[in-house]
Amino acid sequence: MTDATHERRWLILGVLCVAVLLVAVDNTIVNVALPTLSKQLHATNSDLQWIVDGYSLPFASLLLAGGGVSDRFGRKRVMQIALLFFGIFSFLAARSNNISSLLTARALMGAAAAFIFPATLSLLTTAFRDSAERAKAFGVWGATVGVAIAIGPIIGGELITHFWYGSIFLVNLPIVVVAFVACQLVVPESKSPRIRRFDVVGLALGTGCVTLLVLAIIQGPDWSWTSASTVALFVISAILLVMFIRYELRRDGPLLDVRVFRNRSFSAGAGSIATSFFCLFGFIFLVTQYFQLIHGYSALSAGVHTLPFAIVTMIFTPLGAVAALRIGTRYVVSAGFVIMAAALLWMTSIGAHSAYFGPVIGAMIVLALGFSLIGAPSTAAIMGSLTPEQLGAGAAVNETTREMGGTLGVAVVGSVFSSIFAPQIRHAFLHLGLSHAQLKLAEGSMQGSRAILAHVPPATPGHAGLVHGVVTAFMDGFHRGCLVAGVVALMVGVVVYGSLPRHVLRTDEMVRS
Repeated sequence: MTDATHERRWLILGVLCVAVLLVAVDNTIVNVALPTLSKQLHATNSDLQWIVDGYSLPFASLLLAGGGVSDRFGRKRVMQIALLFFGIFSFLAARSNNISSLLTARALMGAAAAFIFPATLSLLTTAFRDSAERAKAFGVWGATVGVAIAIGPIIGGELITHFWYGSIFLVNLPIVVVAFVACQLVVPESKSPRIRRFDVVGLALGTGCVTLLVLAIIQGPDWSWTSASTVALFVISAILLVMFIRYELRRDGPLLDVRVFRNRSFSAGAGSIATSFFCLFGFIFLVTQYFQLIHGYSALSAGVHTLPFAIVTMIFTPLGAVAALRIGTRYVVSAGFVIMAAALLWMTSIGAHSAYFGPVIGAMIVLALGFSLIGAPSTAAIMGSLTPEQLGAGAAVNETTREMGGTLGVAVVGSVFSSIFAPQIRHAFLHLGLSHAQLKLAEGSMQGSRAILAHVPPATPGHAGLVHGVVTAFMDGFHRGCLVAGVVALMVGVVVYGSLPRHVLRTDEMVRS
């Protein structure tokens, strides 16, 4: 690293955070546009699910490729090329006038994002010589991810309110231009110091394994976790994983040196990040529905009501990195999980009529505080375990676990919710003489239940009880989902306490390239 690079390291961090913001916001900005897309593009529920997941699947699947390619050909170069393609595909998504073209554009955006994200983390690691400063930089980087996830629905709601649905994609273009130009002017090039043949077989096996695993997680709730299709995806994914590990162990220059997983800091850090996003995405999945379907907030209002989470995350994530340096990584990360567990368990006591300015916002702030203590120290544990030639692959592992944890959180917490909600709705609606299709609609979601109730005359005996029963079924599912997420957080907190080191140690020479 040159002295000039060292002097502008904080400016480099700012540029990288712009790129991170661009990619991370697109994970959630589309959610509030789903009703509009359903109406204007005649999208089915399955179409809507894939508009969201169609971005996440290629994103998670190609992260290993993104890390490997950036290590070999230059992290700055690969990120800039990917930024240009992200802008092109965003424009195509904005101009889409049917579901097929929109799904294609979203998938291509996710693929481009997979070549942006690992490069940002690798470039950040090489830009900071001092381990303490590097940890603080990870804190800012992590705060950017958390804030992006929280403000996505707010930005999307505002754009949908005043413009057409394509605006949520078109807004990416000026950000792409700013990120590209700033990167060219500020960020130095960086690549792996070891030149090696590109691991095509390892890339194919690793990408196939992650793709099938994420697809199984996404489709599990719809297909049933025990269906032949879901089980087959899990089995094939496991086989590809074994093949990937065996191949990489034999290779002199592997895409990912799987031996790094023997390092407890690396494995515990990756597990911590996956679990924190498991809990966060599961919670967001529930609470956004709680705001809109129980409290009656609009899509924009629901997004605004999550703003305290973003503010706390923005403030405390960098402070979490500082705390880990002073107190110790294992203490801060495990405390973060205990705090997250406390917040999620607190949510199990919140009722349908609980005041927002009270228990609801209180639990959200506590959850954000716990989440803020986990990301930066865990990322430091991962990246601090690697040699310079492993940085891209390590950054890919960091983000892959994040994506898979979040996807699994929505799938598992959503399934827990449905396992409570559906039987209660079936029991409450059985006496109405509904057809099988109507009953399935009512069981499928709160919206479906209300759609059926809208056709039941208010004078029908027991109508008030039905309305109460629907709300009770939702809240019971909400509470059980939060309980499961809280227990998971608590269990992982205990595990990482015994696995993470007190401090992440790494010599400055190991990060210079």
